Amino acid sequence: MKPDTRLVTGDLVRIPPVIRKEKAPQAAPGSRVQGVVEAAVVFENDQMLVVNKPSGIAVHGGSGLSFGLIEVLRSARPEARFLELVHRLDRDTSGLVMIAKKRSSLRYLQDELRQRRIRKQYHALVTGDWPGKLGRVDEPLLRYEMPNGERRVRVDEAGKPSLTMFRCLARYKGYSLVEASPVTGRTHQIRVHSVFAGHPIAGDDKYMDDVSLKAFRAVGGQRLMLHARALELALPVTGESVRFEAPYDDVFSHVLNRLEVRAAGVN
Repeated sequence: MKPDTRLVTGDLVRIPPVIRKEKAPQAAPGSRVQGVVEAAVVFENDQMLVVNKPSGIAVHGGSGLSFGLIEVLRSARPEARFLELVHRLDRDTSGLVMIAKKRSSLRYLQDELRQRRIRKQYHALVTGDWPGKLGRVDEPLLRYEMPNGERRVRVDEAGKPSLTMFRCLARYKGYSLVEASPVTGRTHQIRVHSVFAGHPIAGDDKYMDDVSLKAFRAVGGQRLMLHARALELALPVTGESVRFEAPYDDVFSHVLNRLEVRAAGVN
């Protein structure tokens, strides 16, 4: 039959069956990971949750990941009618993440972030001796794509204005622990600003050179040493001013302890 053939009464038309590939069933978060995430909740009320996200867990599924933090929380709380991420953290970054339990709270918290009324403080272990006078990095950041499709960020005049405040907290042999407070909220902002300052974050396999990364592995480093340490905000509805702090995980603490021992000259 030609495409322009007209059908008449009595014609039989056979349509071949349409075969659709069935999607593979998505892996559901197990009880163990649900327990880990529930144990990481540091604050909860009727409006929101604050979770100390473990390093290695993405905030949401996708890009080859069956699930992330928000999917785990939804699975662990099937009765919850609304759970949404207020903001994001990189998969390998640990620390505080806000989750809204109501749409009105989501709008409020995201507006507070846009207005820069929520203060975020990160702790990062960086390579080298951080200069005491280096208190800010104010450089525009541009997102770009690698030939393999991986997305990265670099300092570029064509990028968006970006500002991070820094303060050195401790110095070790070959490393410094710094507090980083991002005034703007760009992707990989602290990581790239640290590199621009000449002190990449230890364990950063995206922006750290291979020699430095290998040296960090030699002292027992197994993760990106970036931790969302504190949040300061006014709570939805009540407006109460609060500050939340998240302790380091065992791996982060172990690296710092090992560096302290090494600095003290103890074998």
